[in-house]
Amino acid sequence: MRGTEDSRESGVTRRKFVGMSVATATVAGVSGVAGIAGTSPFAWAAAPPPATGDIPRRPLGRTGEKVSMVGLGGSHIGQQHDEQESLRIIRTAIDSGINFMDNSWDYNDGKSEERMGKALRDGYRQKVFLMTKVDGRTKASAAAQLNESLKRLQTDHLDLLQFHEIIRMNDPDRIFMPGGALEAALEAKKAGKIRYIGFTGHKSPDIHLKMLQTAAAHGFTFDTVQMPLNVMDAHWNSFEKKVLPVALQHDMGILGMKSMGDKIILKSKAVTPIECLHYAMNLPTSVVITGCDSLDILHQALDAARSFQPMSPDQVAALLKKTDPVAQKGEYELYKTSQHFDSTAKNPQWLG
Repeated sequence: MRGTEDSRESGVTRRKFVGMSVATATVAGVSGVAGIAGTSPFAWAAAPPPATGDIPRRPLGRTGEKVSMVGLGGSHIGQQHDEQESLRIIRTAIDSGINFMDNSWDYNDGKSEERMGKALRDGYRQKVFLMTKVDGRTKASAAAQLNESLKRLQTDHLDLLQFHEIIRMNDPDRIFMPGGALEAALEAKKAGKIRYIGFTGHKSPDIHLKMLQTAAAHGFTFDTVQMPLNVMDAHWNSFEKKVLPVALQHDMGILGMKSMGDKIILKSKAVTPIECLHYAMNLPTSVVITGCDSLDILHQALDAARSFQPMSPDQVAALLKKTDPVAQKGEYELYKTSQHFDSTAKNPQWLG
């Protein structure tokens, strides 16, 4: 998807939101964005869904793009036994108003990208904002993975390329070193293969902050950042409190993920799927990416987006009160506390 669309924006402008949210945080005496989730006058999706049932769209940072407030996760695409079911999920999502497509070079041994590529035929590619990720830390490995992703996705360009799994303290240095992956991304952007550059990770807010600091030291600012944002993260080693305010200062697109921790958060019995999605949507996220392994789960995500209303401070406080007793040790955030989600730890050769 090239250029911007005349699509409905749900909420105030990004610049105005950042200014108001910082002021709100200052008045409230909080250091991060703890409490911002409850400032209903300034929440992103203030406008109710239209009668058509379209999914509200939000600004993607400073890019000028508008993306659906919920995005289709790529990890769960490719897990279906029947490929046609994967294609139905993708096209139903797009037909229902989701325009943000998430993917990665390493998802399901490439099947996620291959199936998404097939689903984006027949003009569907032009309807979406397409993102994928690469694991390579060297210029050569990142470039090779990007080119393979483009072939699988059957497109000549990506709207967004992200460096995947920034989960080690030395990952930022490897990305920015001479001959590192950033060089591949910049060359790809110059060649028209990608439009924007971001990064993602799930392990530690401190690693995210180092990535942002390393980028700044090299005179570079990412267009987007992807991170876990959920009702458990708010309590412990929090991306919401540590990383989100910094990213907003740079007017980056905020990609929320793991709103349910790959269903693990739901095992706490403290919150429902809709509460999880609404909490993440109530933060200044550009898009909340959620995995949909069936049409039923996709419709759950669509219903959450259409029914979302800005949460009051009291509603946010009540939700956090419910999750506080089970959130303090990261028991339901295995992406932080284990290697369960660390695909590059299990396959270090992908790093190059």
